[in-house]
Amino acid sequence: MKIEVWSDYVCPFCYIGKRQLEKAIKESGYEKQIEVEYKSFLLDPSTPIDAEESIYEALSKKYNLSIEETKKMTANVAARAEEVGLDYNFDEMKTANTTAAHRLAKLANEQGKAPAYNERLMKAYFLEGEAIGRPEVLKRLAEEVGLDIKKVEDVLSSHQFEDAVEADIYEAQQIGVRGVPFFVFNNKYGISGAQPQSLFTQTIEQAAAEAGLKKSIQLVGDEGATCSDGECEI
Repeated sequence: MKIEVWSDYVCPFCYIGKRQLEKAIKESGYEKQIEVEYKSFLLDPSTPIDAEESIYEALSKKYNLSIEETKKMTANVAARAEEVGLDYNFDEMKTANTTAAHRLAKLANEQGKAPAYNERLMKAYFLEGEAIGRPEVLKRLAEEVGLDIKKVEDVLSSHQFEDAVEADIYEAQQIGVRGVPFFVFNNKYGISGAQPQSLFTQTIEQAAAEAGLKKSIQLVGDEGATCSDGECEI
């Protein structure tokens, strides 16, 4: 079964939704039969690469609120994040252009490092206050998860993977994605946003049943004596 996820690295509900999906998959019994593909979505590609604006200032301007009102608003989001084990640090967050981050995600996918890369960037932004729009920060984070540093530098100094990022965004538009996170299960069922945990579980169950998948068997007790490959344990 394939699950496609459209998200952006500066979307607070995307990290929450990521945790919800991971929990649902782990508890489903189909973990080894599910492929998750993260796809690009740019919430604000006009954000400057060297942005220094705090998240409070940005939200205050966007929603015409006072700084105190934005802090209350983000506190509610932080409380939601805590429910899935994430300790958001809004005090250190700043706006960031994620175009280069998404282009590097395509390289990470080619090198089999996409899961580690996506997790590292979200952790860096929401928990550590890293400026993930800046090339030097992206280079360091990419190196931490094992990406080929020469290829990372090549991507950051060029326009590589721009077409792939744009293709993801166009596909999202075609299927009616208006915001992220957005989850598509086996190209049939969609979940918009960080919904109740039960909805992720139910959707996986339904998609898996229709795909004819069988749950992995959970062993009970210790492993006993067995025979395999023509040999028996004595």
